[in-house]
Amino acid sequence: MDDQFSTDTVSALSAADFAGQRSGSRDSLMLTAQFRVTGDDKVAQVRVRNLSSGGLMAEYAAPVEIRTPVEIEVRGVGWVKGRIAWATDGRVGVAFDIEIDPMLARKPVGKGAQTTSYAKPVLTRR
Repeated sequence: MDDQFSTDTVSALSAADFAGQRSGSRDSLMLTAQFRVTGDDKVAQVRVRNLSSGGLMAEYAAPVEIRTPVEIEVRGVGWVKGRIAWATDGRVGVAFDIEIDPMLARKPVGKGAQTTSYAKPVLTRR
Protein backbone atom coordinates (compact mmCIF):
# COMPACT_ATOMS: atom_id res chain seq x y z
CA MET A 1 0.00 0.00 0.00
CA ASP A 2 1.80 3.15 -1.18
CA ASP A 3 -0.84 5.67 -0.10
CA GLN A 4 -0.41 6.91 3.48
CA PHE A 5 -3.95 8.33 3.69
CA SER A 6 -7.02 6.52 2.49
CA THR A 7 -9.80 8.47 0.79
CA ASP A 8 -12.38 6.01 2.14
CA THR A 9 -15.17 7.81 4.01
CA VAL A 10 -14.77 5.45 6.97
CA SER A 11 -11.11 6.32 7.52
CA ALA A 12 -10.01 8.89 10.05
CA LEU A 13 -7.28 11.50 9.88
CA SER A 14 -4.05 10.85 11.73
CA ALA A 15 -4.06 11.61 15.45
CA ALA A 16 -1.58 14.43 14.92
CA ASP A 17 -4.01 16.28 12.64
CA PHE A 18 -6.57 16.85 15.37
CA ALA A 19 -4.71 16.21 18.64
CA GLY A 20 -5.01 19.82 19.79
CA GLN A 21 -8.73 20.00 19.06
CA ARG A 22 -9.53 16.68 20.79
CA SER A 23 -7.77 17.56 24.03
CA GLY A 24 -10.74 19.52 25.44
CA SER A 25 -13.68 17.98 27.23
CA ARG A 26 -16.78 17.08 25.26
CA ASP A 27 -20.34 17.64 26.46
CA SER A 28 -22.85 14.94 25.63
CA LEU A 29 -26.11 16.47 24.52
CA MET A 30 -28.86 16.13 21.99
CA LEU A 31 -29.74 19.10 19.85
CA THR A 32 -30.60 19.66 16.23
CA ALA A 33 -28.51 21.82 13.96
CA GLN A 34 -28.38 22.93 10.34
CA PHE A 35 -25.50 21.38 8.36
CA ARG A 36 -24.14 21.97 4.88
CA VAL A 37 -21.10 21.20 2.80
CA THR A 38 -19.32 24.49 2.11
CA GLY A 39 -20.33 25.88 -1.28
CA ASP A 40 -23.48 23.75 -1.48
CA ASP A 41 -26.90 25.39 -1.08
CA LYS A 42 -28.43 22.17 0.26
CA VAL A 43 -28.91 22.35 4.05
CA ALA A 44 -29.61 19.23 6.11
CA GLN A 45 -30.85 18.94 9.65
CA VAL A 46 -28.57 16.84 11.88
CA ARG A 47 -28.59 15.69 15.48
CA VAL A 48 -25.55 16.80 17.46
CA ARG A 49 -24.56 14.11 19.98
CA ASN A 50 -21.57 15.77 21.61
CA LEU A 51 -19.92 19.15 21.42
CA SER A 52 -16.60 20.61 22.49
CA SER A 53 -14.75 23.84 21.82
CA GLY A 54 -12.90 22.18 18.95
CA GLY A 55 -15.60 20.13 17.25
CA LEU A 56 -18.65 17.93 17.42
CA MET A 57 -20.12 14.57 16.56
CA ALA A 58 -23.40 14.50 14.66
CA GLU A 59 -25.73 12.04 12.98
CA TYR A 60 -25.39 12.53 9.22
CA ALA A 61 -26.21 9.63 6.93
CA ALA A 62 -25.10 11.03 3.54
CA PRO A 63 -21.65 9.99 2.34
CA VAL A 64 -19.01 12.67 2.84
CA GLU A 65 -15.25 12.58 2.32
CA ILE A 66 -12.70 13.17 5.05
CA ARG A 67 -11.36 16.78 5.09
CA THR A 68 -14.48 18.10 3.31
CA PRO A 69 -15.12 21.71 4.40
CA VAL A 70 -18.50 22.04 6.10
CA GLU A 71 -20.55 24.60 8.00
CA ILE A 72 -22.87 23.89 10.91
CA GLU A 73 -25.23 26.22 12.73
CA VAL A 74 -24.73 25.60 16.42
CA ARG A 75 -27.57 26.96 18.58
CA GLY A 76 -26.37 29.97 20.57
CA VAL A 77 -23.17 30.26 18.52
CA GLY A 78 -24.24 30.62 14.88
CA TRP A 79 -22.65 29.19 11.75
CA VAL A 80 -19.27 27.58 12.41
CA LYS A 81 -16.85 26.42 9.72
CA GLY A 82 -14.92 23.19 10.01
CA ARG A 83 -13.82 20.03 8.25
CA ILE A 84 -14.93 16.41 8.38
CA ALA A 85 -12.45 14.59 10.64
CA TRP A 86 -14.08 11.17 10.33
CA ALA A 87 -17.27 9.55 9.04
CA THR A 88 -18.76 6.16 9.86
CA ASP A 89 -22.12 4.43 10.36
CA GLY A 90 -24.28 7.52 9.84
CA ARG A 91 -22.18 9.75 12.08
CA VAL A 92 -19.52 12.38 11.37
CA GLY A 93 -16.90 14.15 13.39
CA VAL A 94 -16.38 17.81 12.57
CA ALA A 95 -13.23 19.68 13.61
CA PHE A 96 -13.93 23.41 13.84
CA ASP A 97 -11.62 25.94 12.17
CA ILE A 98 -11.82 28.14 15.29
CA GLU A 99 -12.73 27.24 18.86
CA ILE A 100 -16.20 28.04 20.18
CA ASP A 101 -17.72 28.25 23.66
CA PRO A 102 -19.81 25.05 23.84
CA MET A 103 -21.71 26.34 26.88
CA LEU A 104 -23.49 28.86 24.62
CA ALA A 105 -25.37 25.93 23.05
CA ARG A 106 -26.76 25.01 26.48
CA LYS A 107 -28.27 28.40 27.25
CA PRO A 108 -32.08 28.57 27.27
CA VAL A 109 -33.63 29.45 23.93
CA GLY A 110 -36.55 31.52 25.26
CA LYS A 111 -36.48 34.72 27.26
CA GLY A 112 -36.87 32.80 30.51
CA ALA A 113 -37.10 35.93 32.64
CA GLN A 114 -40.44 35.08 34.23
CA THR A 115 -43.07 32.44 34.23
CA THR A 116 -46.07 33.77 32.39
CA SER A 117 -49.17 34.43 34.47
CA TYR A 118 -51.26 31.87 32.60
CA ALA A 119 -48.79 29.13 33.56
CA LYS A 120 -49.02 29.85 37.30
CA PRO A 121 -51.69 27.95 39.20
CA VAL A 122 -54.29 30.02 40.97
CA LEU A 123 -54.76 28.77 44.50
CA THR A 124 -57.74 29.89 46.54
CA ARG A 125 -58.81 28.98 50.05
CA ARG A 126 -62.33 28.09 50.85
